[in-house]
Amino acid sequence: MLRPIALVLSALPTLLLTAAAHANVVVVLNSRDASITLLDQTTFKEVGNINVGKEPHHLMATPDNKSLIVGSAVGNELVFLDPKTGQIQSRMKDIIDPYQIGFSPDQKWFVSNALRLDHVDIYTYNGKDLKLSKRLPLGKLPSHMAFSADSKTVFITQQGSNEVSAIDLATQTVKWTIPVGKLPAGIVMTPDDKHLLVGIMGGDYVEVIDWRAQKTVKKIKAGEGAHNFRAMGDKRHIFVSNRVSNTINIIDQQTLENVGTIDVPGGPDCMELADDGKTLWATLRWVKKVAVIDVPSRKVVRTIPVGRSPHGVYFANHAPRM
Repeated sequence: MLRPIALVLSALPTLLLTAAAHANVVVVLNSRDASITLLDQTTFKEVGNINVGKEPHHLMATPDNKSLIVGSAVGNELVFLDPKTGQIQSRMKDIIDPYQIGFSPDQKWFVSNALRLDHVDIYTYNGKDLKLSKRLPLGKLPSHMAFSADSKTVFITQQGSNEVSAIDLATQTVKWTIPVGKLPAGIVMTPDDKHLLVGIMGGDYVEVIDWRAQKTVKKIKAGEGAHNFRAMGDKRHIFVSNRVSNTINIIDQQTLENVGTIDVPGGPDCMELADDGKTLWATLRWVKKVAVIDVPSRKVVRTIPVGRSPHGVYFANHAPRM
């Protein structure tokens, strides 16, 4: 059993901040530098840099939005930040290889994918504490996750075995596993809870799965290296980043069609969208930068230097995730 989050207030590292209480900070995870870059959302300047455990890849807010959780994969810990300033609040040790993390919609479950160790950890969550319920072996390289609307099922992509598995959260057992395209990465549920969208990183398409029928029903042409998703907040459209072709596509989740392309050089990966829906931020994995994209014109308007292999990106004043 893990200690309560509120009690895991270990000694905090020195923060190299020039504006510790700055509002609207953009948090960027530099996976190869074991660090976090903090950017001013208005001036686009760096306002801080934090050393964290090795390979911080993904991040998400707690359900109450009081903390931003960063998974330090090789560091085997969760780092809790203030979501507005980026300052470290606490650390939780002994979370094994938290490559990708997620809360179920009903907030009763917390799931952590251990990509390098080929297992999924399922925790119960009571709004305060995490308790490990089951460590479940899975296929090779469990990567991203999505949940059913009723919070009964979590779906996991496995990059090394080219599969998607459905896990029953109540029983912590695998319900089914189906083959998909090469190197499946990002996965999201459509707003109508009917289909899973899977970015096929080893191809140039988004695979559409009817998860109740347990089968692929369509392949949406995207760019090479289709990787991750970010909803546009209108409950219809979603961005998909294509790391190899250096593009971001817009997918209509009702018609299941590709309806737009944005050129984004540098290997676009994770994305975050401003609350007005007009500005999209994307980490550029290959060039140590973050791109700022004007959505109406579909053009990159600025790039900002950060650390090596930037991955996750977040800011508090973001658009809805559906």
